[in-house]
Amino acid sequence: MNPAKPGETRRSPWIVGVSGASGTPYAAAVLRALLAAGESVDLVVSRASRLTLLDETKIAFRDAHWRDDLREWLSRGADGKPDTFSVDLDGVRYWAAGDLAAGPSSGSYPSKGMLIVPASTASVAGVALGLSKDLLQRAASVTLKEGRPLVVAVRETPLNGQTLRHLVTLDDAGATVLPASPAFYAGATHIQDLVDFVAGRVLDAAGVPHTLYRRWEGELGGGSRADD
Repeated sequence: MNPAKPGETRRSPWIVGVSGASGTPYAAAVLRALLAAGESVDLVVSRASRLTLLDETKIAFRDAHWRDDLREWLSRGADGKPDTFSVDLDGVRYWAAGDLAAGPSSGSYPSKGMLIVPASTASVAGVALGLSKDLLQRAASVTLKEGRPLVVAVRETPLNGQTLRHLVTLDDAGATVLPASPAFYAGATHIQDLVDFVAGRVLDAAGVPHTLYRRWEGELGGGSRADD
């Protein structure tokens, strides 16, 4: 990575890891919101997540055509309707999951932290055990050892004892364990509202401002959207 030139601000992205769990709309909502907030993003899409993405959206995510495939993915709503959102991908850098020499594999690579959305039980186990079998797991391990924020949006049910122990290990290591559990008090009327609530909670944990859901203000029926 080239050093910043005089007068330039060094790029410091959020690393977003997409694992093979069901829930690719959660990842899309988080990515859109990060970019809308003016954040830079380093994206890692695991091999297993490509199968899930293909099954849930019919999009084949390809390394050589990642920008076109990502644009198509992020433009869709949670209901699968195309061209629902407009996205600018200038802030995105993509790293192949098998590239263990990539920037995010090193602690000297500048980043603000990492969000794993959605997080499968396999990725949870890999990070908790320090396996670093692919770039997603390696980047998460680096994030923990450098003391940077790591948000793990686990999307699995039910959870067995082994996975619960792995999640406790991640919590002990400083990660935020955030189950992909939509709330209904925010006045959801569409599947996108439920997806955006979870994405918003992920961004809350990361300290990134957003307007994705209605916040509780202490009054029944008195919630308002974050931008009201």
